[in-house]
Amino acid sequence: MQKSRYGLTLLGTMSFLETIIVPIPIELILIPYMAATPNRIWRIATAALAGCVTAAIVGYGVGGLLYESVGQWFIDTFDYQSRFQGFQAYFERHGFVAVVIVGILPIPFQLAMIAAGVASYSLVLFVAATILARGIRYYGLAWLVARFGERARRLWEDHALLASFAVAGLLLVVIGGAKYLANSIV
Repeated sequence: MQKSRYGLTLLGTMSFLETIIVPIPIELILIPYMAATPNRIWRIATAALAGCVTAAIVGYGVGGLLYESVGQWFIDTFDYQSRFQGFQAYFERHGFVAVVIVGILPIPFQLAMIAAGVASYSLVLFVAATILARGIRYYGLAWLVARFGERARRLWEDHALLASFAVAGLLLVVIGGAKYLANSIV
């Protein structure tokens, strides 16, 4: 994939598939690929983000247009019934923030895609939340690899869950602070 001129296209396709259905985190491919081709780190992150956003739009469509058939089949196949119901209730209360949190944390993003489509949530806001969340993940990894090289892979493997929660917590504090300021001003 390093020397192929189709490497980024293949990576974008893999990111699309990971976002839609494959339950293996794309980071397992991204980190070694970035470490092996440091001159392409930011393009690699962009290709992964493009594949993810494209898949998110498809998943949103499944939730909005095909929930009764394809969406329900997906949830049943992967045994996500209780997770989906829990996330759907959370999504109804928090919308944008819910999508961002699921996009950052290692939680199946398919839940957010389908729930947003089912709720007829704003597609523009959904795409913006997806870009923000997955951009943080992919460009954050790119920064780690650019900064720490091969050590970044070991850091990620050892601390992925903790790092995801730390970023999500920081994001919640920023969003909460922005909401507080907006409510105090009005």
